[in-house]
Amino acid sequence: MEKAVRDILRAIGEDPDRQGLRDTPKRVEKSLKYLTSGYSVDIDALINEALFDETYNEMVLVKDIEFYSMCEHHMLPFFGKAHIAYIPNGKIIGLSKLPRLVEAFSRRLQVQERLTTQIAETIRNHVKPQGVGVVMEARHLCMCMRGVQKENSYAVTSSMLGIFRSDNRTRSEFLNLIALKRPF
Repeated sequence: MEKAVRDILRAIGEDPDRQGLRDTPKRVEKSLKYLTSGYSVDIDALINEALFDETYNEMVLVKDIEFYSMCEHHMLPFFGKAHIAYIPNGKIIGLSKLPRLVEAFSRRLQVQERLTTQIAETIRNHVKPQGVGVVMEARHLCMCMRGVQKENSYAVTSSMLGIFRSDNRTRSEFLNLIALKRPF
């Protein structure tokens, strides 16, 4: 990868041997390996034994989960917040596993639409809730820095499964709860 970065530096008219760039290929390789570390995450192992029998059957919501990802079209960052809710059906998942799922899937080359769906489907497949809802809001540097150059725009995607899709009241409750300002 270092050689490829050196070649890119040359291709854009830079000298990869100048003082400020000498270690850049190594730093870029390290950075890209971290930013794409989600490919090596075993989702089953991540969830591990964090599923618990529980009779609770009201909405569970974790909101404002920060995430950073890389657009697969331009390899530029997009970042924002994820909001995840589910209604248990005899099982709950450890709350910390929800941000960990976001992290695992966002640390891959992505499109926001797929990222949203992957998180929702993973929760549905592992927890088997009555329903799951995921909403993601993100700023895409490929839209801000290049192309249309719209600095204040952001994208919102959602995936509503089960009761979140079939019951308007459940979906509305979820959307209203994520719109509430944080109480602390």
